[in-house]
Amino acid sequence: MDVFVTGATGNIGSAVVAELLANGHTVVGLARSDTSAAKLDAVGAASVRGDLADLDVIRAAAAVADGVIHLAFSNDFTSFEAVAAGVAEETAAITAIGDALVGTGKPFVICSGTPWVDGRTSLESDPLPTEGPVGGRAVTVNRTLDLASRGVRASAVRLPRTVHRNGDGGFAGLLTQVARTSGVSGYPSDGTQRWPAVHAADAASLFRLALEKAPGGTSWHAVGDEGDPVRDIAAVIGRRLGVPVQQVPEETYGPLGAIFAMDQPSSSAHTRKALGWTPNHPSLLEDLELIQP
Repeated sequence: MDVFVTGATGNIGSAVVAELLANGHTVVGLARSDTSAAKLDAVGAASVRGDLADLDVIRAAAAVADGVIHLAFSNDFTSFEAVAAGVAEETAAITAIGDALVGTGKPFVICSGTPWVDGRTSLESDPLPTEGPVGGRAVTVNRTLDLASRGVRASAVRLPRTVHRNGDGGFAGLLTQVARTSGVSGYPSDGTQRWPAVHAADAASLFRLALEKAPGGTSWHAVGDEGDPVRDIAAVIGRRLGVPVQQVPEETYGPLGAIFAMDQPSSSAHTRKALGWTPNHPSLLEDLELIQP
């Protein structure tokens, strides 16, 4: 397939592009700068210039592609207002892509987060929570999956809170950033809450599988590790950086504080069985050992 990818040069997107190219697909990535375009060219992908706000560019690129994978997001979590703006921008872009694909039967793979379920590990069949700082993203995902009834093979890959590679990425990467600046490897709540995780290369293989064969209206879990206690994550970060490990207030992490404090283990058993997905890259705790002091 000729696949249009948004967020093609990010932590996850670059892994997805490599996975697609290695499996015989061609890629056109959305590039918002000359630097991004050069990165795509260097790995053998094409590019179209624009960002998520360029709806005409996005709509046109989606219309001529054989399939679309959407990964781009502002990732600005500095305030509730910034998060809301990012959700609104993403919603407009996803809507534009969906409109371009209606009636074509083409695949459209979007991403979301794994849900949390009180008292147990979340499953692919569990609904996404539509409340909270990023609840608007779940509303958009649900609407996009409904495009299956309008001739779009839309599916969602649900990503865990940490998608990691080379010791960085996701919520664990944010813990590392805060530890570097504050001199303390902190964790909110009592640290027993569990975070699921996946290596970026393993997530990439699931995006490809969803593109190739996921039925419309389905959701899949890109979960390699069902849930590591946050205290264990902080302990590795603290040891690698040579800083103390201790509990810190939820407010340390701004709008994400409440989410950081949640127990949110997640399973991918159905995804592995149904799509034949087999994650085989390092676990989060193993990957964090690559953090440089």
